Amino acid sequence: MNDMEEDKNYINLIRGDLTKASQAHNGMPDSVGMMNIKTANQTILEASLLPTPRALWDSFWYEGELSCLFADSNVGKSILAVQIADRIARTDNVLYLDFELSEKQFQLRYTSEHGKPYTFPERLYRVSLDCNSLLEADFEEAIMGGIEQMALQTGCKIFIVDNLTYLCCAMEKGDAAGRLMIQLNNLKKKYGLSVLVLAHTPKRSLDCPITSNDLAGSKRLYNFFDSVFAIGKSAQDGGLRYVKQLKVRYGTFSHDADNVIIYEIEKVDAFLQFVFRGYSTEKEHLKKLGDNESSQRDCQILQLSRSGKSVREIASQVNCGKSTVSRIIQRNRKVEESAVPSVPLSQPEVNGTVGQHGTDGTMEDTKQVGLFAGQEREEDKP
Repeated sequence: MNDMEEDKNYINLIRGDLTKASQAHNGMPDSVGMMNIKTANQTILEASLLPTPRALWDSFWYEGELSCLFADSNVGKSILAVQIADRIARTDNVLYLDFELSEKQFQLRYTSEHGKPYTFPERLYRVSLDCNSLLEADFEEAIMGGIEQMALQTGCKIFIVDNLTYLCCAMEKGDAAGRLMIQLNNLKKKYGLSVLVLAHTPKRSLDCPITSNDLAGSKRLYNFFDSVFAIGKSAQDGGLRYVKQLKVRYGTFSHDADNVIIYEIEKVDAFLQFVFRGYSTEKEHLKKLGDNESSQRDCQILQLSRSGKSVREIASQVNCGKSTVSRIIQRNRKVEESAVPSVPLSQPEVNGTVGQHGTDGTMEDTKQVGLFAGQEREEDKP
């Protein structure tokens, strides 16, 4: 800290003392029961001496926040959460409380098809549950006590809890979840923790935008969080996901319904992850493609493929998943192959096609006829 900063802090402390004296002079106590009272100016002065929270993951989760990531089952919450943990653990210790996967499931998820495991940062620690603790009379209290002891004994400030539904079987009623959130909030403030909690949504329609009402446990649960973001599944392409902000306290509201982030889930070098595919509006991913739109998209994919574009480039340009692009190209390849009669090269064609100059057609001629015939059939369609 330089001399200028020291002088500034000293001046602020003097101002704070004067403000407290003025509050006492006005007969206003500094606390009543569990309520602390201070002037708005005093609040700003004291907060100015605290460090500005840094972003832990983009504008979605900031240091010191109790945040929530929610989505429907099998959409990829845990995949994204581990990806977030992986990035933060390059600079900070992270405790990932995994109540979803067994150790074997975790190992298989992060191992390549050739048997090579992904190497996580050494600062990422996975926490699993001792099965004996399942017999505890007060399961929730045992969990909260365990989190507090980990904060004390490890000094770790960043926790990811996967997931809230597992911890609170009565979550839909809101009671158990509410009690748990109050305790997590208290721990957050007491030890200066940053906590990301994963939660399920009840089964929801892909036609409707994601709202705060989709978080299981009702609006009451939503109110406990400093920030909330969610994963949606694209109705246009089952391989795509979008991430949307629903609640922000620090930073900016960068990714609302008009600017969601589009991802595709891929395993890259043994690491199952959300791969960035661009930005879009949520509305674009709520509607299914009609027959005409789907046909136009397929034609565009095939044209780009014939021009030499890679699957990744096509997916980015057409705004759909790589798996969808590959499936359409493969399907078209099978159609083309089925249009060509399978004739052994050593035998002449008995019922061969006629070539352009009246000669027996070659295999290439046959293939081209089949292709053009297919195109004509498509053009004849109303």
